[in-house]
Amino acid sequence: MLVKIFASAIFGVSAQTITVEVNIDQGVGYHLVGLPDSAIKESNFRINAALKNSNLKLPGKKITINMAPADLQKEGSAYDLPIAIGILAASEQVNSVDLDKYVMMGELSLDGSLRPIKGALPITIKAKEEGFEGVILPQQNADEASVVQGIKVFGINNIKEIIDFFNGDIVLEPHQVNLNQSFFDQMENYPFDFADVKGQENVKRAMEIAAAGGHNIILIGPPGSGKTMLAKRIASILPPLTIDEALETTKIHSVAGKLANQSLITIRPFINPHSTISDVALVGGGSYPQPGEISLSHNGVLFLDELPEFKRSVLEVMRQPLEDREVTISRAKFTVNYPASFMLVASMNPSPSGYFMDDPNNTSTSSEMQRYLNKISGPLLDRIDLHIEVNPVPFDDLSQERRGEKSKVIRDRVIKARDIQTKRFQDSKVHYNSQMGPKELDAYCSLDDSSKNLIKIVMEKLNLSARAYDRIIRVGRTIADLEGSEKILSKHISEAIQYRSLDRNQWM
Repeated sequence: MLVKIFASAIFGVSAQTITVEVNIDQGVGYHLVGLPDSAIKESNFRINAALKNSNLKLPGKKITINMAPADLQKEGSAYDLPIAIGILAASEQVNSVDLDKYVMMGELSLDGSLRPIKGALPITIKAKEEGFEGVILPQQNADEASVVQGIKVFGINNIKEIIDFFNGDIVLEPHQVNLNQSFFDQMENYPFDFADVKGQENVKRAMEIAAAGGHNIILIGPPGSGKTMLAKRIASILPPLTIDEALETTKIHSVAGKLANQSLITIRPFINPHSTISDVALVGGGSYPQPGEISLSHNGVLFLDELPEFKRSVLEVMRQPLEDREVTISRAKFTVNYPASFMLVASMNPSPSGYFMDDPNNTSTSSEMQRYLNKISGPLLDRIDLHIEVNPVPFDDLSQERRGEKSKVIRDRVIKARDIQTKRFQDSKVHYNSQMGPKELDAYCSLDDSSKNLIKIVMEKLNLSARAYDRIIRVGRTIADLEGSEKILSKHISEAIQYRSLDRNQWM
């Protein structure tokens, strides 16, 4: 008897429906075809034990299983459930009448219980798009999948429940989640607040500008000046995630198996990889490509602490994602794209000893400082819009009892500036100022004569690149938006130029 079961394969951050065809015929043998990986090939051992421990049996006949389309590589243990149900249906131990209405996935334990899988959200989204009535997944994935409205989600604890469901012995209720409770009530639940930061008003101003325009920023200062403390709070002043952004971000984390017990990511990600990270771990890849840290920071913040300590090759592979806002991973037979629209926040010391040249604690020579800075390439620095010096906080600021401005107050100003940008770019694919290309710069960033002369002097004196020129104008546009100014004035350009410390090297 031939039976068809529907499953799903993850490809990038999307899913593709897989048809698991099971045929049982006279003879002996177990044949699994359709480009399965080792985990799928081992499924017969798990399935055999799970069925026996659930008082069921694997038929002693010739079993042929085809996973179509046969030219697409399948990987992972999540195909245990559809293969097992297909075998039971083909051997008439399960009623096969309604099997074509559902997509099912799940890894079987030897006792017949189900283990959670990766990618439940994109699987459910694809099943809804293709008109399936519902999806059957392990109970641990039910909350995540139920975020998708308009399709039934059944969370199952063990294979016996599914068999009883299809045989009509039990009735399963679709799993439901309260979207308001899981998203809107949690969307401002940030662990850090700018109110905790004393002093550093100029740095807070720069970070507000960075958040308002989605600009990349690097903080340069000695140990203990507050670089990491400030960086950890920048996500709290970014505009809240929209529901579409939350779903897109959750899909990436779901595919990577990083969701833990969350059903939906409600706040912007803050990813802080260690300086020993490899190229592949940062941008993604592997024989079966997985999203890297920069894709996990999509719609959020990627914080690189002690930037010069990262390997040069690791930093260089970020150049393309910073420009294109996506990662392209190519293999011989396919290409996968992962979204990577993130805000880069980096920090570094000004010298190997950790201090500026004029600091009495500094023990580094000028040449040592230059070699230290040369660990970061010019093209990468060009892609960072704001270079900010962070000086130690004076005792008077540290000892005052008054708390700083709350993140919510700063975020309200950022949201107003972003609203201006949303209205400005409503007819284009650009969402905020840092994404502007030559077309948008010409249309929305015209400069008066004094601003042009100011930039000309700075470019000639500092030998800036054309990319640095564009960055200054983009930052000037954001400063103008924060003030509610329709035009970019010379004072906006002047402030934007101040945020290019690494171009000046005045502390070398």
